Amino acid sequence: MRRGNYGYFLLVLLIFNLFFLSCSSQNKNQVLIWHWMTDRNQAFQKLAKEYEKETGVKVRFEIFFPPNVYAQKVQAAAQAGTLPDIFGILGEKEYLASFVRRNLVVDFSPYFEEKPAWKESFISQALEVSSFSKDNIYRVKAGIYGIPIDFMNIQFLYNKELFKKAGLDPNYPPRNFAEFIAQAKLLHQKLGVEGFICGWGETWLMYSLALDFAFNIMGEKKVLDTFRGKYSYNSPGWVKVFSLFRQMKEAGIIPEGILTMANKEAEEIFANQRAAFSFNGSWCVNVYQKLNPQLNYAPCLIPEVSSAYPRKIWGGAGASFMVNAHSPRKEAAVKFLEWLTQKKQQDFLIRVTNNLPAIKEAPDNLGLVLKEFRKGIDYVTHPNLWPVYEKPKVIEKFTQQLQKVILGEITPAEAAAAVEKVKLRIIKKD
Repeated sequence: MRRGNYGYFLLVLLIFNLFFLSCSSQNKNQVLIWHWMTDRNQAFQKLAKEYEKETGVKVRFEIFFPPNVYAQKVQAAAQAGTLPDIFGILGEKEYLASFVRRNLVVDFSPYFEEKPAWKESFISQALEVSSFSKDNIYRVKAGIYGIPIDFMNIQFLYNKELFKKAGLDPNYPPRNFAEFIAQAKLLHQKLGVEGFICGWGETWLMYSLALDFAFNIMGEKKVLDTFRGKYSYNSPGWVKVFSLFRQMKEAGIIPEGILTMANKEAEEIFANQRAAFSFNGSWCVNVYQKLNPQLNYAPCLIPEVSSAYPRKIWGGAGASFMVNAHSPRKEAAVKFLEWLTQKKQQDFLIRVTNNLPAIKEAPDNLGLVLKEFRKGIDYVTHPNLWPVYEKPKVIEKFTQQLQKVILGEITPAEAAAAVEKVKLRIIKKD
């Protein structure tokens, strides 16, 4: 056999073996779950044993990491028809909609109709992340296609110990943007720490903060009308959003490398008390617990920019599980998810993983920082909760222009004009 043919033979054999193992792993007597959550894997294994002890039903969790590898595996399995009984979908809501269109995921609506108390037990914003309303923009059947297992939101964080050292009241975080700038400058000048740190190398974090400011300055209607093409990025409100980031740079409170910084690096800097403020999600509680258990910090809402409209913060389901609509074990899968989201199991997950629960009933063991994060529920918004979303090319242009504003290469007005130009071009094509 020639070398080229031999290599091809080995490749085919490998693919066959992987397919065979995937199929054989789905034992008819057990529920198979795929996930990517390394921080929860041990907890999941313990819960699986507990569930088998209570019900006699075996549940097996299989983890695939990093998330991009997991996402590729789910995509390949969806195409090959080898999805497990339960799995999560990573990506934008449009990606979930593609699974709904292909009838790959179970609609939980009938189960909630039979057991309304189960639906009522969830924080509504967490459930809505995987829900589609009637006449939705994704043009899929209305329904609820995922079960949230935790909840998250993203807020400002401040180091209370550094506040004390600088003579600031540790129970008095900034209420408005002017106070934030003043406090961050003082902390930077007095203590030599960074005033503000964030992983803006991951541009979605920078974009989410920009939209938080936009909702506060212009209100939800104008922001969503901008996405619809009915309100211009050239408006004073959007120019103001760009200018806030420039003010942070001119105040000297953000480091030079912030635009290329990964969030993991930013988390390490904040955990090591080398930054006074940060912008991060409630998942950070588990991260900081590992990096610096003694860290004395607290979350707070974004500093108010305008009193005209309420402040909003990004949030919703941290992770959700879907059930394979073609699984012969889908009824058993649904029953397991119902069990997994009951208070006892939610309390266990919170204790082990330091994430917010997806259910309304507060767990008995919620720590002080998570309690503060939980207060943000009433302020939550998220692209997956909106009736309309911005086009990816516009978002990409927005973050590029925002970076240039921070670097001082263009003015806020020039940035807004450039984004509007791309927006109009896309509208014209549509």
